[in-house]
Amino acid sequence: MIILVDYGVGNLYSVAKATAYVGGDVKISGSVDDLKRAEKIILPGVGAFGDCMKNLEATGLIPTIKREVADGKKILGICVGMQILFAGSEESPCVDGLKIFGGHVRKIRAGNLKIPHMGWNSVKFGDSKLFAGLSGEPYFYFVHSYHTDPDDKKIIAATTNYGEEVTAAIEFENIFATQFHPEKSGDVGLQVLKNFVEL
Repeated sequence: MIILVDYGVGNLYSVAKATAYVGGDVKISGSVDDLKRAEKIILPGVGAFGDCMKNLEATGLIPTIKREVADGKKILGICVGMQILFAGSEESPCVDGLKIFGGHVRKIRAGNLKIPHMGWNSVKFGDSKLFAGLSGEPYFYFVHSYHTDPDDKKIIAATTNYGEEVTAAIEFENIFATQFHPEKSGDVGLQVLKNFVEL
C-alpha cells in the first residue's frame, strides 16, 4: 500500500488517480497507523512552504514520517513536498523544514523570465531509478517560484533550465522527489510514478 499523505495541501486526487493508473495500491490518509503500515509514502505539496509545514505540523505526522523514512521506507515528494524535505526556504525564512536533507530552498533567479515558472520544461537526468525507461530530455510540467539548493549536490537526479540551472528532482537511497508535477506531465510523468511504484 502507498499512502498519499493528506495534510490539507496538494493535488491529492490527481496524484492518487495517476498512481493507481500505473498500478499503485494507493490510499489517501492522514493516519499515523496507515503511515506505519504503508510500503511507500507520497508527500505532495502545493502553495507556500510555510503553509505546508504549518499544516503538516498540525497533523502530528512529522515524527512518524521522519522515523519511517529514517528506517528506509521509500518516499516520493512532489513540488513543495520536495522542498519541505530540506532545512528551510527563502519563501518562509522563520519556518523549519523537515531537515531530512541539508540545504535550503531559494527563489529562482530567472532574469527576465516570468515568475512563477509555469509550464513545460525539458529535464536533463543521469543514471536514475526515477527516470528509468526514459531517454533524451523529456518535458515535464512545472509550477513554482522556488527550487532546492542541496548542500550535497550528488543527490540532484535531474535539472532543468529556467534562467539558471534549477533542481528538477532528487534521489538518495530511499528518498525521491520531483519539483515538477508527474501527475500533470502526461506519459513521461506516468513513467516516473510507475518507476516509484515498482521500486
